Amino acid sequence: MKRPRIWKELWTSEDGTILAFWGVSFAALFGMVAMSFDMGRIAITQTELQSFADNVALAAAGELDGGADAITRAQAAAATMISDRKTFGSGDSLLSGPTDYALVFLSDLPASDTAPMTAVTTDPEDAVFARVIANASTVDLTFAAAFTALTGEGGPDNVVSASAVAGMTQYACDVTPLMFCLPHGGYSAEANKGAMIRLRSGGQGAAWGPGDFGFLDPSRALIDMDGPCAGLTGVNLDACLLGAVGSITQCFAQRGVDTEPGQKVGIEDAIFNVRFDIYRSIMNGNRNDPDYAPAPNVIKGIRPNGGGSCIGGNEQVANTEELPRDDCLISGTCPLGSRFGDGNWSNGRTNAYVAANYGGVDPHPGAATRYEYYLAEIAAAGGAGSSNAILTGLGLDETGRPMCSNNQVADPERRVVIAAGIDCGANPINGAEEGVPVQEFFKLFLTEPVSSDGSSPPNLDIWVEIVGTANGGGAGAGSSGLFRDIVQLYR
Repeated sequence: MKRPRIWKELWTSEDGTILAFWGVSFAALFGMVAMSFDMGRIAITQTELQSFADNVALAAAGELDGGADAITRAQAAAATMISDRKTFGSGDSLLSGPTDYALVFLSDLPASDTAPMTAVTTDPEDAVFARVIANASTVDLTFAAAFTALTGEGGPDNVVSASAVAGMTQYACDVTPLMFCLPHGGYSAEANKGAMIRLRSGGQGAAWGPGDFGFLDPSRALIDMDGPCAGLTGVNLDACLLGAVGSITQCFAQRGVDTEPGQKVGIEDAIFNVRFDIYRSIMNGNRNDPDYAPAPNVIKGIRPNGGGSCIGGNEQVANTEELPRDDCLISGTCPLGSRFGDGNWSNGRTNAYVAANYGGVDPHPGAATRYEYYLAEIAAAGGAGSSNAILTGLGLDETGRPMCSNNQVADPERRVVIAAGIDCGANPINGAEEGVPVQEFFKLFLTEPVSSDGSSPPNLDIWVEIVGTANGGGAGAGSSGLFRDIVQLYR
C-alpha cells in the first residue's frame, strides 16, 4: 500500500527545522537566564552581609584605644551604630545588633591571610582588632530548585555568610618626643587639669617610678624631613627636637613607642629654656634664630647679670616672681607623693606671684590655672603678637616680654609640650624600651625654667602644669600636635 503523498512530502521536507533548533536553544537560554536570577540573589546577599560585617567591625575597632572600657564601648558601638538590610536572605531582613553577628577581639593577626586567627583576648588593653562574623543566611533558589528537580543535578550553594577584621591605630604627630611615668593606671589629664607635676629625668638601669621622664624615638627615625631638624645629628639634633619651633617629628603610634633615658649626655636644661628667653651653653648661638624663638610671655623671676640685655650663664634672682608651685608640693603634703600636685596654688599665687609682680592686686582673678593666668597676662598686654610690657610696675626687673632674643613666637603654646603618659607599673621601664603602650598624651605647660643639678649626665627637673589631654585634640602644628585615629579593615 502506497503512503499518501502528503505523508511522503512531510517525511522528506526540511521546512521548519530551524524551529526545532530554536526551541532547544530557547529552553537552554531560558534556563541560563533563570539561573542567573538565583546567582544574582546569592551575590546580592553576599554583598549585603559583607557590607554589614565590614561596618560593624569598623565601628567596634574605632573604640579600641586601649582604655579600661574599650571592649565595652566597642560592643556598644557595634550594636547601636550600624544597621543594614538584606533583600533575599532568610530570616529578618533587618541587620542590626549582636543577634545578627558574632564579635570577638584579637591582640594580633597572623602574617598569612589563610592562617587561623587564634589571638583572641578579653583584655581591653590588649584588644587591637575586632573580628565580626555575620550570621549565615539561606537564599531561596526558585529556578535552581526546578532545575534540580528536572535534572537531578545539585544546584549552587545557597548558604551565604561574611566576615571582617578591622583595627585602629592612634598616631600623635609633630609632638615633643617626651614620655613620663604616671602615678597609677587610671590617672588622666582631664581629671587633673591644673595640677602640677615635677618631672625628673630617669636613668638607665633602675626601674622608673611616677614622675620620671625620658625621650621617644631613640633611633631618630621619625624626624620631619621638612622641618628645622632635618639634616642635624648628635646633640644638635637633640637640641632641635626638644627646643625648636615648628614641625619637629613625624608620627608616633600610641600603642607602642620606643623610649630612652631622660638622663643622657648632651641633654641640658638650656635646650628647654630657649622658650623662656634663656640662651646659654650649647644654645647661646641660637638666640636670634627664629627656629628657637621664645614664648610671648617669659616671666620667670630671673634677671640678666649686670643688667645686660641677654641672659648668659650668671643669672640673678629678680624682684619679680615665677609662677608658683602647688602648695602641697612645697609643704610635702600631696596625696600622690612628692611629684604630683593637686592644683591648689592659692597661697603662692597671692603671697608671692601677685604680691611681687602686681603690688598685691590680682589683675586676673578669673584665671583658675597657671596656664589660664599666663594667657590672661598675654591678652591684657595686647596679645601674643604685641611687644607691650606685661609687667608694668616701677622698678621691676622683667617686662614679661623677651629681652634676649630679637624674635618672639606668636603662639602662646610655645611653653606647652606634649608628652606621652605611660603606666610604668603595668609596663616597667628602666631606660631604653621598645613598643611601650601610651595611655594618653598630655598637654603640659612649662611653669618655670628647667633646672639641672650639674652632674654628667645631668639630672633635670621639669615643672609642668597639666593643661589637658592632647588625644583627639584636632589639627594644628607646633606644640599642639596633630592626632589621628586611623581605623581600617585588615581582612
